[in-house]
Amino acid sequence: MIRFLRVLFLLILATMTWGTLRASLAQALFSIPPEVYRNPWFQVTLLDAYFAFVTVFVWVAWKERRLSARILWGVAIALWGNFAMAAYLLRELFLVPADGDLAQVFGTRRDGGLRLPSAFVGIGVGAYLLGAKHVIFTPTP
Repeated sequence: MIRFLRVLFLLILATMTWGTLRASLAQALFSIPPEVYRNPWFQVTLLDAYFAFVTVFVWVAWKERRLSARILWGVAIALWGNFAMAAYLLRELFLVPADGDLAQVFGTRRDGGLRLPSAFVGIGVGAYLLGAKHVIFTPTP
């Protein structure tokens, strides 16, 4: 099962990378037309995604013993969503042997490192600022 989950979360990362690159090349993040934001299906889909992020974060916050790691993973999940969640799961899945018990992955609390969530936060903030440069740095008449 651990091998299957490793492949699954690697596929999620690959698919999200492909989708994000495709979307980024087609349209800037902050130039989405206003009618998209007003669409009720867009709104509920966004809520659905963020409620899923909160659900996973509750588990991550329980697993991580360090407050700093909890905060960084929370911000990383809010900025990156499935990228950060898949990376977190892959980190956990590669800490146990391929024939190990899933209880070690899902039920063991750890003193996780800060490098991975810090990288997600740093790159995420940079990407959002880059995507919003025309909004932030546009002079007002």
